[in-house]
Amino acid sequence: MASWVSRTTLAASAKTHLLVPCRHHHLEDATLRVNFLERRSPVSPLSLLASHSRHLPIEIGRTAAVRHLVGSVTNTQGLRFALVVSRFNEIVTRQLLEGALTTLKNYSVQEEDIDVVWVPGSFEIGLVATQLGKSARYNAIICIGAVIRGDTTHYDAVANSAASGVLSAGLNSGVPCIFGVLTCEDMDQALNRAGGKSGNKGSEAALIAIEMASLFEHHLK
Repeated sequence: MASWVSRTTLAASAKTHLLVPCRHHHLEDATLRVNFLERRSPVSPLSLLASHSRHLPIEIGRTAAVRHLVGSVTNTQGLRFALVVSRFNEIVTRQLLEGALTTLKNYSVQEEDIDVVWVPGSFEIGLVATQLGKSARYNAIICIGAVIRGDTTHYDAVANSAASGVLSAGLNSGVPCIFGVLTCEDMDQALNRAGGKSGNKGSEAALIAIEMASLFEHHLK
C-alpha cells in the first residue's frame, strides 16, 4: 500500500490539502508543508515540490524530435522521368520541353532515364499521364502544354480539363504528375514564359519533378 505525503497550500487565505502518493515508506508520517503567502515567499510551491520529486511517482514526458522530410535535387541517381508534351501550340511547347530536358540533364538525370511522349493537345495530357504513372516505370511525370485564350469559351474548357486531368493522374497513379501547362491570354505571354523574360516554366516544372520524385522514392515509399 502506498504511503501518503500531506501537502498544505495556503493561497488567498484558503487552505487546500493535497495527498500525493509516495513510494518510500519511511516518509509515511512526513509532512511537506508549503507556505505560499502573497508577497512573502520568494520560492514557488512548484519549485519546492520539484525538489522532492525523487520521492514522488511523477513521470516526466519526453518530446520526440520533429522529422522534416524533404526531397533532394542533388541525388537523382536511378530516378526515371516521363514528359507528356502537347503538339498544339508546338512553337511554345517545344521550348518548354527543351527547358525541362536541359534542367534534368543539369541535375545529372541520365538521358536513358528520360522518355518523351507527344499527344495532340493539352486535353489529352491527363489520360496519358495516368497510364504512364500506372506503369510503375517512372518516378515523376512532367506534363507540358500551352493553352492560349481565343474568342470562344473553348479556352476555359481545355484549361480546366488539363489542370484537373493532371491532378487526377497523380492521385490515381500515386506518381507525382507536375503541371507544366501554360494558360495564357495571348501568344506573346506564352513565349515570355517559355524561355523569354519570364523564364522557362518547363525548366521550373522539371525541378519540381526532381524534388517530388526524390521525396517519394526516399521518404514516402
